[in-house]
Amino acid sequence: MRCALDNLLAGLIASKTRVKLLMRLFFNPEVRSYLRELAKEFNVSTNAVREELNQLKKTNLLKSEKNGRQVFYKANTRHALFPELKSMVSKVMGIDQVIDSIINRLGNLEKAVLIDDYAEGKDTGIIDILLVGNVDPYHLNDLTIKTEKYITRKIRTLVLTQEEFDSLLPSLKKRPNVLLWESKNK
Repeated sequence: MRCALDNLLAGLIASKTRVKLLMRLFFNPEVRSYLRELAKEFNVSTNAVREELNQLKKTNLLKSEKNGRQVFYKANTRHALFPELKSMVSKVMGIDQVIDSIINRLGNLEKAVLIDDYAEGKDTGIIDILLVGNVDPYHLNDLTIKTEKYITRKIRTLVLTQEEFDSLLPSLKKRPNVLLWESKNK
């Protein structure tokens, strides 16, 4: 399924660099990136990235802001297509399956937070998720293994109590993170 979604997105958008930019900037729209950083991450020339950034900016899908000598780009969350593009990117990255297969089926879960690379929109193949609550480790392991096979990515989880999470919160705020799910009973 994931491969089919990758192929669909690549089929709709001919440029691999543009697909990577959309994944990087639309998964977590709060992330800002600059030209050289993106070129290095994607292992392509700055000209190739610049061309795609200019095209996306022309269509108003991206916003830019200058800070010193660097121009930072981020997703335009007010664009009419933003919700659909963000949803497509989540599906391609497999995050929607992680949420459905793991988070919503675990016992007494209070919240789930995506951290590090994927929270920045970097599709590195390893999804790091911090889970807060009382979770059955056997059930979590079983669901993780099944989901990994389906999305062809590795999932690493860290389960914490609310107190452990609260003590970790100051350092967590310094790392890329996205709240994936939170209990409505809080």
